Amino acid sequence: MPIADPVPRPFPDDAAIRRVGEGVLACTLPKDDWTHEAHIAATCWLLRDRPDVNVDAEIATIICRYNESVGGVNDDTSGYHATITQSFVSGIRSYLAHAAPEASLVVTVNTLLLRAEGRRDWPLRFYSRDQLFSVAARRDFVAPDLAPLPGA
Repeated sequence: MPIADPVPRPFPDDAAIRRVGEGVLACTLPKDDWTHEAHIAATCWLLRDRPDVNVDAEIATIICRYNESVGGVNDDTSGYHATITQSFVSGIRSYLAHAAPEASLVVTVNTLLLRAEGRRDWPLRFYSRDQLFSVAARRDFVAPDLAPLPGA
């Protein structure tokens, strides 16, 4: 059964999204601001507007460093989750491949939050709960067991 997804909280403008993304990179974003929507927005911003950041190579380090900066722990039960993160990177990249390139960042992100790729249950389209929430999937990317990720 999918995770219940409340109505996403939209961002008011491009600056709010950049504040989240830059705050994660600089480890200055308040912990309470690191919501599901913030994860999606920061990843979208990185993929769309920050070609200087190699998301595939750097996302684990970025998120782990941020988590630790706000007192979090990246271990077998909390913090960075490799498979969930890579699933969302795949979905957001797929969404951006078809999004209007002339759209503002806020329109792009707020539209993404309303689509399947922006929903909390996105990875469960490709993974069983047991596979997705395993320690192995948290620590390292694990291939889907239900359907291939977009672009795979």
